[in-house]
Amino acid sequence: MRFDRTGSLLAVIVSGLLVLTAPERATAQSTYDDIWKFAEWYRDDQNEAVQSVLFSGRFQYEFAAVDADQGTHREWNVRRMRLGVKSELFHRFTVHIEAGFNPQERTPFYRRLTDAYVEWEASDLFALRVGKQAVPFTMGGSTSSKELLTIDRSNLANNMWFPEEYMPGVSASGGRSNWLYLVGAYSGGSRNRWFGRFDGSAFGLLSIGYDFSAALGVENALLRANYVYQDPDPNNTFTRQLQHVASVNFRFETDRWGFHSDFSLGSGFMGQSDLWGVMTMPFFNLTSRLQVVGRHTYVRSQNGNGVRLARYENQVTDGRGDRYNGFYVGVNYYFYGHKLKLQSGLQFGDMDDSAADGGAYSGIASTTGLRVSW
Repeated sequence: MRFDRTGSLLAVIVSGLLVLTAPERATAQSTYDDIWKFAEWYRDDQNEAVQSVLFSGRFQYEFAAVDADQGTHREWNVRRMRLGVKSELFHRFTVHIEAGFNPQERTPFYRRLTDAYVEWEASDLFALRVGKQAVPFTMGGSTSSKELLTIDRSNLANNMWFPEEYMPGVSASGGRSNWLYLVGAYSGGSRNRWFGRFDGSAFGLLSIGYDFSAALGVENALLRANYVYQDPDPNNTFTRQLQHVASVNFRFETDRWGFHSDFSLGSGFMGQSDLWGVMTMPFFNLTSRLQVVGRHTYVRSQNGNGVRLARYENQVTDGRGDRYNGFYVGVNYYFYGHKLKLQSGLQFGDMDDSAADGGAYSGIASTTGLRVSW
């Protein structure tokens, strides 16, 4: 493997982040507040019809470099650019419409509709959402790309979760005391840039959580179990070819440190092997703005060619293997919380390929990106 360019890039990144750890100023925070106020197009809680109209979206730009035994890859990439509007109506309804765009290419500039739903919040116990929406299961899949502590989701989420992410469906969620729940039914049919073609079958999600935060006296301690059942159908292209997926996740966070964990398994169909995987991710807040993150990911399939590589790793080999082992170390600098941050990470990955048909991988991927969200 070749680490010279990657190591130099990491040195520059870390040096730059250390410079940024100068004393924080209230004036800088106030400036960010003033800038982000422009996203608040309208707000009046006394208006009985329309309480708010907010601009929503995200812009994520990054540079990725992969050096592996199988080859190299370099790429500047607008990873995500999404623009939309979110509005609260009648103190009970939320309407959210957002779409993804690709400014790097003329065609297609419009990529897809992401959020397009109406939500009715009857009470803390019950909220009903109808339309195209995110489907949250696995640790990575239940975390918005705005709030990821690593620059990208783990390869466990890449294999177990449905990375199309936004799908048409109906879901209900809420909670009482320390218990939380979400139940939903979604279309898994052929995807397109709008709502899909509804020509396949459906899948359902049940998620139950318990919040231990108060009992443990910490900021966040949430244990969650998720189960997905998908009716197998060859036209289901919104999803992975997994009939059953079970996932148990735990978030533990204090003001100085924390960890996230995930254990998931799935049973495949249409040639997809059964899978299981585990992810652990500790992190430490060195200051109120500077954070270091580590992550270990292990994914294994019962048969050969059952495991995919992650986004940039598969640029040097697009084959599949049967055992993936990855270690990530990263640094985050938060200018304005998750709304404006700089992230950088190194992913050391190895893929075994018992079938010996092009899925083997051993290398290091470096990614540095700016994340902006509203």
